[in-house]
Amino acid sequence: MLSPLKRSDLISSISDPEHPISLGELAVVSLPDIEIKPTLPDVPDSPLQTVTVLITPTITHCSLATVIGLGVRVRLEQSLPSRFRMDVRIKEGTHSTGDEVNKQLADKERVAAALENGALMGVIAKMMETCH
Repeated sequence: MLSPLKRSDLISSISDPEHPISLGELAVVSLPDIEIKPTLPDVPDSPLQTVTVLITPTITHCSLATVIGLGVRVRLEQSLPSRFRMDVRIKEGTHSTGDEVNKQLADKERVAAALENGALMGVIAKMMETCH
């Protein structure tokens, strides 16, 4: 099990794509909005767990909300064992098109296609440069 401190540390140091400030410093990600639960609660011996991260954009019309969500997802997928499932979403009521962004972030095919985009991966790699 990940400690509460470690849960936040994995993603709090990701840089905002527009500013040289971390997502943690901007309160885009915060510990109360990160949850780890069993993926299969009816199967007590299952090692599968789901990490849910709710993102709070700094402004309600943030044009890079999807990119930030993808960055968080990539960081978690690179850092956690394969038994973890990722659920990265915009926190309800914090973004003007939150439902649309959440639909994109939840669609595995759309995420996979986005991660094949070289320019987008360049932005995400830049965001990760501040991670330790």
